[in-house]
Amino acid sequence: MIEIKNIHKQYGETVALQKINLAINKGELFGLIGPDGAGKSSLMRILMSLYLPDQGTATMSGFDVVKDYRKIRQITGYMPGKFSLYPDLTVEENLNFFAAVFGTTIQENYYLIKEIYTQIEPFKNRRASKLSGGMKQKLALCCALIHKPEILILDEPTTGVDAVSRKEFWEMLKRLKSLDITILVSTPYMDEASLCDRIALMQQGNILAVDTPRALTASFAEDLWIVSSNEIYATARILEKLPSIISVNSFGQALHLVTRKDEYTGESIQRFLSDNSEINTTIEKSGATIEDVFILLMNDQNAKSN
Repeated sequence: MIEIKNIHKQYGETVALQKINLAINKGELFGLIGPDGAGKSSLMRILMSLYLPDQGTATMSGFDVVKDYRKIRQITGYMPGKFSLYPDLTVEENLNFFAAVFGTTIQENYYLIKEIYTQIEPFKNRRASKLSGGMKQKLALCCALIHKPEILILDEPTTGVDAVSRKEFWEMLKRLKSLDITILVSTPYMDEASLCDRIALMQQGNILAVDTPRALTASFAEDLWIVSSNEIYATARILEKLPSIISVNSFGQALHLVTRKDEYTGESIQRFLSDNSEINTTIEKSGATIEDVFILLMNDQNAKSN
C-alpha cells in the first residue's frame, strides 16, 4: 500500500531523513514514533507530495508521490501537525468546503464521519477558531475523511490536546481502521505506540526499528530495574557509578536502570546503594516499555556514530 525506498531529505546542512526504507500494509494502523526533529513530518509531507525528496522514491496504492501527485491527493486524507482549516468559517462551512473541493457532499459520505461529527455537530455554527483543541482535531479529521480516502495520514494529531480527547481520538482511529482505511499516524507520545498495529521508531532522520509494539518490547535483551526513591536525582547520580551500567533515566517518580543481562541482582544493586548513601530505595525487576526500547536503541545509535 505504501512503499518508501531510500528516501533522503536535507534542508541545507541539516539532514532530515537518511535513506528511509519502509513498507506499510493495506488496512494497517501504522505509527511513526519519535521526538521532535526525528523526521516524521518531513516524511509525511513527502508522501503527500508537499515536499520533494532529494533521493529515493515513494508510492501509495501504486502511485508515485512525485509523478502522480494529483492522484495521490485524491486517494489520501491529510491532517498536518498545525491546525490548518479556515478559522473564520464555521464547523459546517469548513466541512462543506472540503467536500466540494473533492466533488462530493457531506450526505454522500456521512457514514464515514457520523460518529465523529455528532460530537461537534452541536457547535456546527461556531467558527473553527473558537473551538477547543480536541474539537479542532475532530473537525480536521472529518474534513480529511469526507472524500472517502484510501489512506489517512495524520501528523501528530493528539499533540497539545487533553488526555480525554487523546483517548477518544485513538478510539476513532480504531473504528476507521475497521473500514479498511490504511492509517499512518505520527506521535511523540511513546504510550500511544501500543495502540498501533506496527510502529517505526525514529530518531534524527533514521529508523531505529520496525515491528509490532509487543515484539519490540519482547526484544529488549537487557535487565530493567525500577528504582523508587524519595530523592530521585541523588539516587540517579549514585547509580551512574555502578560499574558497567547501560543507562539510568527518570520515569516520573521512579528511575529505570538498565544493566547487562544477568550481571546484577536486585540485592546486589540495593547493596551498592546502601554502601554509597543512606537514601531509602526499593528495587524491582520489570519488563520494558516502548520508551525503554527507544532509549536503548538511541544510545546504541549514538555509540556507533561517535
